[in-house]
Amino acid sequence: MKAFPLQSMNLEAATKMQFKLVDSMTKYFNGYDILQQGDLGVHPSGNQPETTRKVERVLADFFGVEDACFVRGAGTAAIREAFASAVKANDTVLVHEAPIYSTTITSFEMLGIQTLSCNFNDLEDLASTLQKNPTIHAALVQYTRQQLADSYDMEQVIATIKNVSPDCVVITDDNYAVMKVPFTGAQLGADLSCFSMFKLLGPQGIGCVIGKQAYIETIRKFHYSGGSQIQGFEALDAMRSLVYAPVSLAIQATQIEALANHINTIGVKGVAEAVIVNAQSKVVCVRFDQPIAKAVLEEAAKQGAAAYPVGAESKFEVVPMFYRVSKTMLQSDNQFEAYWIRINPMRSGHETVLRILESAVEQVLSCL
Repeated sequence: MKAFPLQSMNLEAATKMQFKLVDSMTKYFNGYDILQQGDLGVHPSGNQPETTRKVERVLADFFGVEDACFVRGAGTAAIREAFASAVKANDTVLVHEAPIYSTTITSFEMLGIQTLSCNFNDLEDLASTLQKNPTIHAALVQYTRQQLADSYDMEQVIATIKNVSPDCVVITDDNYAVMKVPFTGAQLGADLSCFSMFKLLGPQGIGCVIGKQAYIETIRKFHYSGGSQIQGFEALDAMRSLVYAPVSLAIQATQIEALANHINTIGVKGVAEAVIVNAQSKVVCVRFDQPIAKAVLEEAAKQGAAAYPVGAESKFEVVPMFYRVSKTMLQSDNQFEAYWIRINPMRSGHETVLRILESAVEQVLSCL
């Protein structure tokens, strides 16, 4: 099986990204405020906690964009509110010719958005679709892969859309990509980028939108009430957690590479191959010689592997995760359910993953 995973930052680049974020923090927080827990409520100066606004300015500075804001509802709400700020009911949004993430479909239905699809892997098809459909108001580009065959380059896709339709609002779903790759969609020319802080070791339920100030100011108006605000202590928690994300994720990427390399060169009994994919997070998909995938998952859980995701790389997910392959893969070929699993080392070393995998396979095979 061939796949086209995103190229993760190496440890040196991730370390520099950590240092850059801390540098941005020192520009907006003095040495007393950074050691506090922040304020609460809707401060008259901006109808939100002052600490939250400071953190948003830190993120805007760090990402090199006009503005940033937090939303309640994690990455799903970030995408939903980004579109709510830019499109109206019955507007047409261009999407990739692939299964759309389920929560995004729900958001489109809630907003009354119409979709039109084309193949983002084919820039000529993308340009032609835009030319033939001048009523396309916005586009959604998912940074990570929606299907195994996807190989499109985010920067090229954004540039093609903007060159053909300059007024088309480009919104990128950066979940599972931000802090793993050098640039966000907004840094590559998109109007807005959306992601979940929960997937970046932060508190659950908080999303972030970065990019053009005009749209983000509209999003802030959605949060007039105090109950919809991200409070100061939550914003600080999200920012502090984000500091550790790039290095942690870079280490994880090295263990993904090491795991796949070991399986494909040294080998593991009962395992036919390992392929690195982005589905949605970067993982190793493992194919067995026999249809034992479900049994291996059950056995791996008994031996300490996480049996299902929480936020898929959240602060709660420390042990390696052994899980079924993505719904996209299952929809494309029913053989995936019986022969394949996906593995994310999370915070473990690849040696731990191999120990659990080898033991689980041996136990299952002994019972056949």
